[in-house]
Amino acid sequence: MRRTGAFIALLVAAMVGASATPAGAAAPSHRYQFLDPGGPPRLTETVPVNVVFVGYEPGAVGKAAFSGELARKYEPVVRSRLTYDVVEKLGITYKYNYRLKYADKTYEDRFFKQLSKLAKPAPLTQYQTAYNAQAGAVLDITANHTIDAPSVEKYLAFHPPSGVDTRRNTVYFINWYGRSDFKFHVYTKTGEPDPDTGYDFGANRDSRKMIAWGGTTADDEETGLGSTRRVWFHDLSAGPESWTANYDVTNADVDGDGEADYRMPPIWEYTAGGFRAPGALAGDLGKITRFVAMNLLMTTSPLYPVELPTAEPPRSINIDSNTYEGWPGVDASAKYTKPKLVVQELSELRWRNKLDYDNQDFALDAKNRECYDGFEAGVACYPESGLPADANLFLYNRDNLDRTKDDGNKVDYELPVFNYVLPPDVDPSLLGYADDDWATGNQSYVFNFLSQSIVESGYGLSTTTIHEVGHHLGMSHPHDGYDSETGVDYGPSGDTLFAWSGDESNSMMSYIDVNWDFSQFDRDNSDRFLTAAYWEAANRLAATIPNGKARGDLAAADARLGLAKAAFAKHEYRVAYALAEAAYYKVFGAAKKTGVDPSSAARAMAAEATAERAKADVKSPHEFIDTLDPQGPRAQP
Repeated sequence: MRRTGAFIALLVAAMVGASATPAGAAAPSHRYQFLDPGGPPRLTETVPVNVVFVGYEPGAVGKAAFSGELARKYEPVVRSRLTYDVVEKLGITYKYNYRLKYADKTYEDRFFKQLSKLAKPAPLTQYQTAYNAQAGAVLDITANHTIDAPSVEKYLAFHPPSGVDTRRNTVYFINWYGRSDFKFHVYTKTGEPDPDTGYDFGANRDSRKMIAWGGTTADDEETGLGSTRRVWFHDLSAGPESWTANYDVTNADVDGDGEADYRMPPIWEYTAGGFRAPGALAGDLGKITRFVAMNLLMTTSPLYPVELPTAEPPRSINIDSNTYEGWPGVDASAKYTKPKLVVQELSELRWRNKLDYDNQDFALDAKNRECYDGFEAGVACYPESGLPADANLFLYNRDNLDRTKDDGNKVDYELPVFNYVLPPDVDPSLLGYADDDWATGNQSYVFNFLSQSIVESGYGLSTTTIHEVGHHLGMSHPHDGYDSETGVDYGPSGDTLFAWSGDESNSMMSYIDVNWDFSQFDRDNSDRFLTAAYWEAANRLAATIPNGKARGDLAAADARLGLAKAAFAKHEYRVAYALAEAAYYKVFGAAKKTGVDPSSAARAMAAEATAERAKADVKSPHEFIDTLDPQGPRAQP
């Protein structure tokens, strides 16, 4: 990571040195080409999207029917603001350039030969057995094989069909069924157990046998690709599986919420008399491309603002963990947390921040326990606040926040984390959540939960902390998100139940629990979001500088933003982020030179924005609670 940062710093310096306006030079008429005091960022990217069909022929998956489901562009928004009826765009516009490729027979023969080599005989999963037991199933699964998902991803990443550049976003749709060498199969990801409990979800649970995978980074500690590729594959000839409930070809409502659920069945069910008509196949693959690959993995919207609720963008972040120890005889903060791992994984996402971690233990006192019990039971412990029981833990910890602050002003931002460790007779319904401020949609505190039942389910506190802090830093799940063209924020239920397939990726933000890393897609999106955030911060601060003052510094900032925009358009997201940050600090220096206090100015602007957003009606922000719902896929065996 240090080598990467140093390389980018040198590159930024070289680019700026070659292109920036010299200090002291005046910009014509005090107007700038990219810096827009008080205005939004203006970032655009034409996003190449390779879609490769392997085992699907044009007659079955026609270009017109497939393409008819796709979006042409995307503008990310801050999803937490939608709860308050505010559509806050980031100032980014993606324009998609789809490149469809049907693999030829030579490529297919070579690829499926590789799958055959990787396939290992295995018992039928319980979900394949459940599929066979249905009267309406098209066929019986007679045997099963497991195939290592990371090995397939690596093969596809470095052995694409001619003309396909897997350094750019690439979706592979695979169909092995119908060939003489076909084997019933599922994909597995094993060998990465929970770091606190040692439980390997991928090895031990049939619900973690998959039909899709991808997003692994070059430097992933377990299955790194070695160089950067952006690949996700989806195989309807695998399974059927639990995660997307596509083993169930009988019940319209598979999650029990009273609404019919749209899912993509196994490929052999696209037949006359099967679960779905053959003519729907092309459109279904188009839906997966749009509503999963693009909206949830490759070009997403942030859950929360990535700039964090601070006066200025922070350089240093302290993960300020506070553990309410309520499990007699167990020091949960010591036994079920790996601080170095938490910092390591989060640093790979926020690589330009200095991160550290500390923890304080507190007793789970009577009022706090009352608020927790009320949170679970729907009883408000601060009824005078007018807020519902969902706000109980937020209100208790807001009122007691001063005792948890322990950084002594050594860091720019203390990120508050509260771990609730419950007695053995308590069975929490959730693993954690990243709360908002109950006024504007800004992030507030992270809450994690632990008990004997959660440990027995395989979870400690480390991975929940990484996941929930990931939310706090802006990351969404890969199973819920925003569709820009329709303006709809959606999750894995009803018409988009198939969105669960986004979890079958190498993302810490998924629920599938077979890996504990941020994906390449997560990193790309975070760097894009932060590029926009620093550009917006530079614009805001520039608006406070008296007209005509510090023109040389502002011109230099303008040049850096121009370079950031160019790097962004060339998909060099880390360079773009570094340049936008450099532009902000040029404006910061200009403000100080002209007598403007950047911190005071930022606080005043933030207060104004907060007052405006707070006019919206308060609603529950907990669409994003990370539950252990016994009816959901995460709790399935």
